[in-house]
Amino acid sequence: MNGTQKEIVAIVIFSFTYLLISGRRLKVLPLNRPAAALLGTVLMVVCGVLTPEQAYRAVDYNTLVLLLGMMLISAYLFLAGFFDWAADWILRRARSPHQLLLYLIVTSGLLSALLVNDTVCLMLTPLVVAVMVRGGLPLPPYLLALAMSANLGSVATLVGNPQNMIIGHASRIPFLRFSASLLPVAVVGLAIQYVVLRLGFRRELAGAFVAPSGSLPHRTAFMDIGEDEEVIQCEGTGDPPRELDRRLLLLTGAVLALVFAGFLAGLNLAWTALTGGALLMVLAQRDTRQVFKLIDWNLLVFFAGLFVVVECLSGTGFADQLYQKVQGVLGSSASSQAANFAWFSALGSNVFSNVPFVLVAAKWINNFARPELMWKVMALATTFAGNLTILGSVANIIVIESARGHVEVGFWDYARFGIPVTIITTGIGLIVLLLLG
Repeated sequence: MNGTQKEIVAIVIFSFTYLLISGRRLKVLPLNRPAAALLGTVLMVVCGVLTPEQAYRAVDYNTLVLLLGMMLISAYLFLAGFFDWAADWILRRARSPHQLLLYLIVTSGLLSALLVNDTVCLMLTPLVVAVMVRGGLPLPPYLLALAMSANLGSVATLVGNPQNMIIGHASRIPFLRFSASLLPVAVVGLAIQYVVLRLGFRRELAGAFVAPSGSLPHRTAFMDIGEDEEVIQCEGTGDPPRELDRRLLLLTGAVLALVFAGFLAGLNLAWTALTGGALLMVLAQRDTRQVFKLIDWNLLVFFAGLFVVVECLSGTGFADQLYQKVQGVLGSSASSQAANFAWFSALGSNVFSNVPFVLVAAKWINNFARPELMWKVMALATTFAGNLTILGSVANIIVIESARGHVEVGFWDYARFGIPVTIITTGIGLIVLLLLG
C-alpha cells in the first residue's frame, strides 16, 4: 500500500470510528464508545496503516496512568463512605431548598476539581436522588445542579476531567499556573449556574421544603457507564449507606493531600497520582479486588483506542489541512484568536465530543500567537460546552440516566437551562481568563 492509499484508508477508518463514537449505537453494529475506539485501532493495524509497534507508541500512557491513579484514590474515598457522608452533610446543613441547591453546587464543583468529574457524578448521583426522593423535593433542579457544577468545577485543575489531563501533558503548563487562571473561571461559572437555576426553577423551589435531617436512606444502585450512554448496574439496589470509616478516610485524605502537594511541586502528574493510589493499596488493608471493581476500565480502553486513531489521522496531514481552512476565521491577534477558538471548540466538542476534539485540536495550538493562553481557552471551552445538552458530557448522562427510575429529564428540559448556562459561562469565563492572562 502506497502513501496515498494509506491516507485514504486512515481517513475512512477515522470517519467510521468517529461516527460510532459521536452518535448513538447503530442497530446493525451495536458498539459502545470504548468498543468503537478499539475497533478503529484494530482496523488501523489490520489494514496496514500502522504497525503494532507504532500503535503502542501512539498511546499517551501518561494520561492513562493519571486517570488510573485518580480513580484509585476516588475508589478508596467511596469505600471509606466519604460520598455518603458528604451527601448527608449537605442535607443536615441546608435550611431551605435554595441553600440545598447552593451547597450541592459548591460540593459537586469542589470535588470535581479535586477528582475526575465523571467519578464524582458516579458516586454522588444515587445519594442525591435518595435524599431528594425522601425529602419530597423536585429532582430536576438538583440533578441539573449536580451535573453542570461537576463540569464547571472540573475546569479548575489539570486533574478535574479527562480533557484537562490531556491538555496538561501536552502543554506542560505547571499545575499551579493552570489553576491560577482557571480556578477563578470555575468560581464565576458556578455562581452563574446557581443564579440561572434558581431563577429558572423559582416556582418549583418556592413550593418545596427541606425534610428534617437524619441518616440517609438505602442507597440506590451504584452505576457505571464510563463513556457509554447505557447504564450498567454494578452494585445491587437497596444497599445500605456505607458507615464512615474514619481511619480509611483520614488515610485517603492524607494521601490525596500529598498527591496535590506533588502536583504543586511540579512532579510528574501521572506517576504522582499512581504513587498515591499504590500507597493506599499498601496501607488501607482492604481487599484490592473491591477497589479494582470501582475502576472505570471502559474509559481507559476508550482513551487508548482514541490515541491510536487520532495519531493515524495526524499522519495523513488532515488535521493540518483543517486548521489551514479555519485559520483565517480565527483571526491574528491573541484576543480575537481566543474568542473565536473558544466558540469553535465549544461547537467541536458537541459535534465530536470533547476528548476527541481536544486530541485533534491539540496539534494546532503552537500555531497561535499565545499558545499557553490557547491551551487554557481550549480547556475552558471544551469543559463548559459539556453543559449545552444532555449528551454534551458523560457527567450529564450519568446523572440523568441514574435518576430515570424517578424522573424523566428530556432533551429540551435540560437544554433550556444548558444553553444559557453554556453561553453565559463561556463568554464571561473567557473575559475573566483574558484579564488574568
